Amino acid sequence: MKNIKTYIETHKNRFIDELIQILKIPSVSADSAYKKDVLLTADFVKKSLEKAGCDLVEICETPGYPIIYGEKIIDKSLPTVLVYGHYDVQPADPIDLWDSPPFEPVIKSTEIHPEGAIFARGACDDKGQMYMHVKALEYMTSTGNLPCNVKFMIEGEEEVGSESLAWFVPRNKEKLANDVILISDTGMIANDIPSITTGLRGLSYVEVEVTGPNRDLHSGLYGGAVANPINILTKMIASLHDENNHITIPGFYDNVEELSLEERAEMAKAPFSLDKYKEALKIDEVFGEEGYSTNERNSIRPTLDVNGIWGGYTGEGAKTVIASKAYAKISMRLVPNQDWREVTQLFKTHFESIAPNAVTVVVKPHHGGQGYVTPTDNIAYKAASKAYETTFGKTPIPQRSGGSIPIVALFEQELKSKTILMGFGLDSDAIHSPNEHFGIFNYLKGIETIPNFYKYFTELSK
Repeated sequence: MKNIKTYIETHKNRFIDELIQILKIPSVSADSAYKKDVLLTADFVKKSLEKAGCDLVEICETPGYPIIYGEKIIDKSLPTVLVYGHYDVQPADPIDLWDSPPFEPVIKSTEIHPEGAIFARGACDDKGQMYMHVKALEYMTSTGNLPCNVKFMIEGEEEVGSESLAWFVPRNKEKLANDVILISDTGMIANDIPSITTGLRGLSYVEVEVTGPNRDLHSGLYGGAVANPINILTKMIASLHDENNHITIPGFYDNVEELSLEERAEMAKAPFSLDKYKEALKIDEVFGEEGYSTNERNSIRPTLDVNGIWGGYTGEGAKTVIASKAYAKISMRLVPNQDWREVTQLFKTHFESIAPNAVTVVVKPHHGGQGYVTPTDNIAYKAASKAYETTFGKTPIPQRSGGSIPIVALFEQELKSKTILMGFGLDSDAIHSPNEHFGIFNYLKGIETIPNFYKYFTELSK
């Protein structure tokens, strides 16, 4: 791997240009209006894997968006790494909060990224991080440095729950057989403090609908005499947390994994400045469950958040109306041992039970997934750690993430292999938000680090 830095420097501009090209395609899986673009992105990934050196690349049809499968098998007696990523992106809304159009990538310098960052939807989550693996493969195949077998499984529905992947994996166990699964859809503490994600929270995502009268009503003629679904919905949502920001759904915490004081003390060793955290978010104070630190609240504790709420008149000017319906989208981030289906049912039962008789409530589950904790004592973790040490000059810190990759638990269940989460994004990269971006340093450093994982994993597997 001695010549990897030279290779990256030689091809740096092309690597960046190729990423910009895929970022221009609005592959929003949540909105059917972008179906053609999602399929166009799938074709882009297929062609990229072919150019990078895969001997076999297939667009695998599913009940939803296709999965791109690629492989480079050099010797069946050698270990096999399965790379997972996704080519779909979150919706760009609200568009007016972007400083530049979300699908017209621009490179700008920032305080954290003085060498420049690419601003575009999907830059970090996950096109930029997925494409690092494609370019890492290109380096290894073109220079004769691929030490083991590699397979790729790149999907187009991660941002909407990975239903088609859940359908695909059990039907293709032999095709997907591997010794370890490698994912870059997480982050690290800072550009000078590498870390490896060792835990992910699970997810339960629901939509609620509250209905009052059979039509919108004049708020003067009917106000005070008929239940207002928006008023009712906001009260119901407010009741889901108590004065200590503890979730009030009966049974919600029954299976929550409680970390020991020793484990929490180990977590607290990770560098963290509360003042810088507040400054970055432009907030005066943090907020959350009583008795836990900020880093504990967003990683090892479950949460319940409203992701969207609407109803009634929201246009320009005034319209005095009591809406017939009110809606909200709610996500619950879960910790290991919480089953997302059980939690979804607990939410549904509770939310329906607290509704007054003046309204009707419908809870619609959308998608979810289990939490995951990866061991730190196996050869895959050791290989990842050595890879970061080689390129960053520092031993990475194990860190639990607050995010979710629901399919990871399914991989272990169906494919019987562990997952290593080698992320190169930063918390400040604004994934899922306006002005999402990915540092040029991070993108190129990922391409440099990934081949070292292959090298060390192969060596340690002997």
